Amino acid sequence: MNSVRSKEEVSFILLRSILGVIIASHGWHRLLTGGYEPFGGWLTGEGFPFGTGIALAVTLFEVFGSLFLILGKKLPYICAAFIVIYFTGLVLVHFQHGWFVVGSGSNGIEYSVLLIVSLFCIGYPKINTPAESVLS
Repeated sequence: MNSVRSKEEVSFILLRSILGVIIASHGWHRLLTGGYEPFGGWLTGEGFPFGTGIALAVTLFEVFGSLFLILGKKLPYICAAFIVIYFTGLVLVHFQHGWFVVGSGSNGIEYSVLLIVSLFCIGYPKINTPAESVLS
């Protein structure tokens, strides 16, 4: 039973770390290339006040929030904030393009859905359900 728990923990750490690296790279790229400025302009054009400020805040949260994700700190809060960010992007940008990111479509929701579900699974507190008790 200990080896199963150990494998689960290693898998969880791997998922959390890879997701953190992916999110961090997204934020770092936008920060280092100045991509938050056009992002902010787009947000302003969509009616958001302080679009560039929002874009910079999202970018900095991706950079620094991902460290908390990788280190496993404050996971419910960090994951909830990321879920809000990516769900907002899903609704504002990706939903209108359908499901596929590439292949049968482009810029769709599949990647955002994967991020959101992964973040939910990482941030949601573990609950010992009857089914889990039987499997343990």
